[in-house]
Amino acid sequence: MPEYLAPGVFVEETSFRQKSIEGVSTSTTGFVGPCRFGPTEGEPELLTSFSDFERVFGGIDQLDFEDIAMRTHNYLAQAVRAYFEEGGRRLYVARTYNAMNGNDGIASWTPIMSPPDYGFQARHPGMAGNFTVTLIFKLGDNALHEELVDPANPLGSTFDILRGVGQYDVVLAGTENSSPAASNWYWVEEYFDETLNRYSHQLRRTDITASPDDVVVDLGSVDLVRKLTVSVIVGPTGKFGSEQGWEDLSLHPDHPNSLSRVFAEVPTDRSTELYVPLVFWTDLLNGSDIAEVLMTNANLAGTGNIINHFLLDDEQPSEATRTFRITLENGSDGNLPEAVDYEGQSGATDGIKSGLRSFEDLEDISIIAAPGSSFDYSDISGNSLHYLADAISRLLISHCERMRYRVAVLDSVNGQTQGEIREYRSAIDTTRAALYYPWVRSLDPFTGQYINVPPCGSVTGIFARNDVERGVHKAPANEVVRLAGGLEVVLNKAQQEVLNPLGINCLRFFEGRGFRIWGARTATSDPEWKYLNVRRYFAYLERSIEIGTQWAVFENNGETLWENVRSTIEDFLFNEWRQDHLAGTSPSQAYFVRCDRSTMTQNDLDNGRMICLIGVAPLRPAEFVIFRIGQKTADS
Repeated sequence: MPEYLAPGVFVEETSFRQKSIEGVSTSTTGFVGPCRFGPTEGEPELLTSFSDFERVFGGIDQLDFEDIAMRTHNYLAQAVRAYFEEGGRRLYVARTYNAMNGNDGIASWTPIMSPPDYGFQARHPGMAGNFTVTLIFKLGDNALHEELVDPANPLGSTFDILRGVGQYDVVLAGTENSSPAASNWYWVEEYFDETLNRYSHQLRRTDITASPDDVVVDLGSVDLVRKLTVSVIVGPTGKFGSEQGWEDLSLHPDHPNSLSRVFAEVPTDRSTELYVPLVFWTDLLNGSDIAEVLMTNANLAGTGNIINHFLLDDEQPSEATRTFRITLENGSDGNLPEAVDYEGQSGATDGIKSGLRSFEDLEDISIIAAPGSSFDYSDISGNSLHYLADAISRLLISHCERMRYRVAVLDSVNGQTQGEIREYRSAIDTTRAALYYPWVRSLDPFTGQYINVPPCGSVTGIFARNDVERGVHKAPANEVVRLAGGLEVVLNKAQQEVLNPLGINCLRFFEGRGFRIWGARTATSDPEWKYLNVRRYFAYLERSIEIGTQWAVFENNGETLWENVRSTIEDFLFNEWRQDHLAGTSPSQAYFVRCDRSTMTQNDLDNGRMICLIGVAPLRPAEFVIFRIGQKTADS
C-alpha cells in the first residue's frame, strides 16, 4: 500500500483485467544416441536444421563401433534428417559415447620429437575427428617506419615506430636478408617511453643459452619488422561436410586472437565447444618459441608435410611463407553404447549431465526418442544385442513418467514379424509412450541406396508438423511420410486389425495416397488415455496452466485469489473451445473450473493449499468412420 505523507496529486497504475495463460510449445523434440562427433556431455544445444547437426555432430556418415560385427548406418543422423524434412523445427541432441578401455577415441597428431612441444587433436571423440588441418603462414609488409619527434620541425630528430603491429604480435625482425631462423623471431611488447612521453614498442624473445634468457631489442637496431600470421583450415568431418577456416591468427598465447586461444583445449565459451572441432596444445609459453618450432621444425609424422617453405626475394609478402598440412589419426567411434550410456550421468559430483539426464533441465522438450537403439545389433561373437532395445525403451518411458509433460516415440526392432512385435509390445504399459511399426525405407545420402531406418525420425517430425498446422489436439495420424520410399514390411488391413487394438501404431501404404501413419494410440491398457492426442493435449493444458498461474503463489489464499484463478483458467479454456479444441456445443459442456470452499477444506487453507478443480472434454479421433447404408423404396 503506498504512503501519502504530503499533499499532492498521485497517479498510480492498476490493472482491470485478468491474468492470461499462453499455450506452451508442444513440438520441441529431444533425440539421444550415438553419432560421429560432438560433445558427449553437458546441456544439449538446440538445433534448427540438419546443417546445424552436421556442423556439431559430424554428418550422416556411417559409424564403426569397435565391439560389433559390422559397420552400421548412422541412425541418429538419419532420424535428424527425417525430422526436419517432415516438418520439425526445434531439436535437441544428446550424444552417447561408450569409450573403449584405455582409448578416449580422440584423433590427434604430434611431431616426431621427444617429448613433443606441441600437437593438434580433435575436440571430441569419434572417427569424424580424423580430418586434415592446414596451417598457412604469411609475412606482412615491413611495419617499421620513421616518424619525426616534432612534426613542425623538418630538421628535428626521428624515432622508429610500428604500424599495423600491436601487443603480442609475432614478427620476423632483422635486416633485409634475415631468414626465418630462431634468432629472428620476436613478439611485440608495448611499454611507456618516458623520454618521448608516449607508448612505444619493443621486441622480445627468449634464448635459453643467454643470461638472462629474455632478449629485448629496440626498434632502432633492426631494419625490418614483418608481422607473422597463420590461417587455419580444418578439413570436412564427413562426406558431405564443408571446410572451416580461421584467418590471421597470432602465435603468442597471450594474444586475444592467438592459435592457443581460438583452439584452446578448455573452451572459454559454448560456441567454441560446439563449432571449433580442433584443439592446439603446446608447452611453449611465448610467441617466439612457437614461431620457431612451427616455422623451422621439419619433424613431421607420416600424416604431415610441408607444401612450400620460406619467402623468396621476388615474392610478394602476402604470399605463403609456409604451408603446413597434417591429418589427425586414431579417432574412434568407441564401443556400441549401452543402456547406462543412454541414461547418462546425473551430474551429482561435477554438475555435468549426459544422456537422458541432460534433458531434465530443458523444460521446453515435449517429445523424446532414441533413434537406432532398437536395431538388432550383434557383437563380434555374433550374439544378438536385442536386449538393448527393451532396456533403452524402458529408460525413455521412465524419463517421460518422471518429467510428466513428455511422450516417448518408441521404435519397433527392425526385422520383427507381427508375432514378435506383439510380444515386444506386451512388456510395455504406459500412457506416455507410443510404439510404431514397421521401419521405413529411405534413401541414404551417404550410400545412395535405400535402407531401413527407424520410424521415430519421421514420426516426431510429423508430430511437430501436425502441431503447427492443426494443433496438438488433433491426432498425428493419416499424415503422409514424406521421406518414405517404402516400408520394411508392407501391412494389409487384416494384419493391422491384430496390431491396432494392442496400441501398435502401423505405417501403411495406400494406393494413390502414399505412405501414411495409420495409428494414434498410446501403449497403455488404460482406456481413458488410449489416444495419443488426448495424452499430448492434456500435457499441453497442464503445462500451460502451470506456467501461466505462477503469479498466484504466495498470494493471499482467499476469495479474491480464487476468483482471479478461476477467471484466468476459464479465459484460457474458452479460447481452446472457440478454436474447436474441445468437445461440446457450449462452454459449459466443454469445461468447468471450480475454486472455492467446495474444493478446499479448512485443513487445506491452514496448510497453504489452494485447490482448483478443472474438467475438460477432449476431442477423440474418429478412428473408425462408419457409414450405414441400406435400400429404400420410392414411396417409403
